[in-house]
Amino acid sequence: MHKVLAEVRTWHRPLMLMVSAMAALVLVAAVGLLVDNRTILNESVWLKPFKFGIAFVLYGATLAWLLSRLRKAKRFGWWVGTVFAVTGVIDVGFIAVQAARGTFSHFNSNADTFNQVGQQVFMSGVLGLFGASLVVAIMLQFQRVGDAPLNRAIRTGIALAVAGMGLAFYLVGSTGTKTQTTDAYGNPVTLSGSHGIGVEAGGPGLPLTHWSTVGGDLRVPHFIGLHAIHALLAVVVLLSLLAARVTWLRPERVRARLVGAAAIAYTGLMVATSTQAFRGQSVIHPDGQTLGIFGGFVAVAVAVVALAITTARRTERPVTEERVLVS
Repeated sequence: MHKVLAEVRTWHRPLMLMVSAMAALVLVAAVGLLVDNRTILNESVWLKPFKFGIAFVLYGATLAWLLSRLRKAKRFGWWVGTVFAVTGVIDVGFIAVQAARGTFSHFNSNADTFNQVGQQVFMSGVLGLFGASLVVAIMLQFQRVGDAPLNRAIRTGIALAVAGMGLAFYLVGSTGTKTQTTDAYGNPVTLSGSHGIGVEAGGPGLPLTHWSTVGGDLRVPHFIGLHAIHALLAVVVLLSLLAARVTWLRPERVRARLVGAAAIAYTGLMVATSTQAFRGQSVIHPDGQTLGIFGGFVAVAVAVVALAITTARRTERPVTEERVLVS
């Protein structure tokens, strides 16, 4: 435990301070969910800061860990991480303040001064978060920060995370649609843009996430992309644990190929849900085209897994037989 804490202390400090602030926000928002009955678009005003706080805790801690493993341009990486940390606090802080005010943070085009200034800062923050993540992703493509399986998971995962964040540019209002609604106090609000396609804001949605069940919702691929690195790192950990019992999993190249297969399947999930959302289709009602896109990626991933396993076992057999003969 002491070793783990000692290592965490070496992670990017500004990002870890941001993570601490976000964790505190999660607790505050959780209390708000329980005691504050104000709602906008049929959901608690505190749900959005609660979800954003959790997302930034996970992504911020991962980024802090990744930056601590850089071998080149570490000083530059520190500044990039600091930009992300400061921008994250400002952006999510605006979301929390708007929640406390009982109004919208995203798409809000009301003319009051605080909202207008906040929206400009918020829009700039999206660019800053995306830009910082993109720079880190590029840096990691040219550095080896772990063994082959870990390196592949990091490079692919951070690239997909950047792609998922790229969808935020569409999410902040490029649809150009305007919707009239009300805030938590019944005051009129004009929303310019929407995360939904082919569906009005505030329609039926899944529990907690509120992803639309009747139309396209870009929050789905945005979420999938943002947490790609966490999913692939989980695959790395699982394969490492299995390698302690399965001898043919012990070579790095075998586990790296399997991580690659998982990355292909995960990419397919993101591509399929993206095209599904842009076509105005709900995530819970995939049609043949959506399933076909995902199925194609899965088929390639299965083929890679089969080839990796066959090659690994074929390579292992002569080594095992040689050990038997020697003994």
